[in-house]
Amino acid sequence: MEMQMFLPEREKNISPTHDIKLFTGRSNPKLASEIAKYLGTTIAPMIVKNFADGEIYVQVQESIRGDDVFVIQPLCNPVNENLVELLIIIDAFKRASAKTITAVIPYYGYARQDRKTSGREAITAKLVADLLTTAGANRILAMDLHTGQIQGFFNILVDHIFATPVLVGYIKGLNLPASDIVAVSPDTGGVPRTRYFAKEINCSLAIIDKRRDRHNEAIASHVIGDVKDKICIMFDDIIDTAGTICEAARVLKENGAKDVYVCAAHPVFSGPALTRLENAPIKEIIVTNTIPLDVDNLPSKIKQLSVAPLLGEAISRIHDDESVSSLFGFEKEYKS
Repeated sequence: MEMQMFLPEREKNISPTHDIKLFTGRSNPKLASEIAKYLGTTIAPMIVKNFADGEIYVQVQESIRGDDVFVIQPLCNPVNENLVELLIIIDAFKRASAKTITAVIPYYGYARQDRKTSGREAITAKLVADLLTTAGANRILAMDLHTGQIQGFFNILVDHIFATPVLVGYIKGLNLPASDIVAVSPDTGGVPRTRYFAKEINCSLAIIDKRRDRHNEAIASHVIGDVKDKICIMFDDIIDTAGTICEAARVLKENGAKDVYVCAAHPVFSGPALTRLENAPIKEIIVTNTIPLDVDNLPSKIKQLSVAPLLGEAISRIHDDESVSSLFGFEKEYKS
């Protein structure tokens, strides 16, 4: 499957000599290479390997004393391995006397455990924030956090950016009649996100009412809004086991939807996700490359878009002390 890329308009040219020290862990080196290409630089050399017992070894292969360094490492599967690897890389940077350390985390693992919903539970989103800070990170660059309040779990700077321009650009490129489109939130928590998409596409809004009885299992009951004979486009941040999305698509079709599209930033695709998506009444699933996928074995209805230009531009602006939020014109509405 050919990878498609939709770029936001670049506001300035980046010189090939742009002085950014860019590193990558092993969780998504392809995305890191695309970011480096956008920035006109290369990935700096670093050894990352496992000892025979599984312990991770890291050695930076060039001097970074006094430098601003960026390491790209989404916390995707295997999440525990990738998290510990990131912590060790950050520690290596700190001990190599880097001036500042920015952890670029396109997908922030453990984010869904962001509060206690019953007794005696851990709040892992806060725990991971503490681990990253203790390891020595000075700044976090994250994309589409599961909930915005995770930024408040950190006592260091957090830049929170969104895959929205990439997803909206693709949908607009389909040239679907706006009068036939309904933007659908798969649950009440995603309404602010979906409201922004609806405004950008100039279409109406609908909401799926669902309940979750167990982890990774959701039951959609009915639709709030008119979807009959409409092209429904659902927007979510994560597709994990795809239970929520597939159940919601089924309910939309039962309520007379003409076609169902799905957009999501993070294709976690755990367990039965790909089989469910292949069999679901969904015309197309549009995701980004925050998490690497085996593109040769994906169902044809899944399209993966690159967010490397967005992340690269954010890295450039952080390095040059420029505004990151100005990349997006929807902060107030999106968070309301």
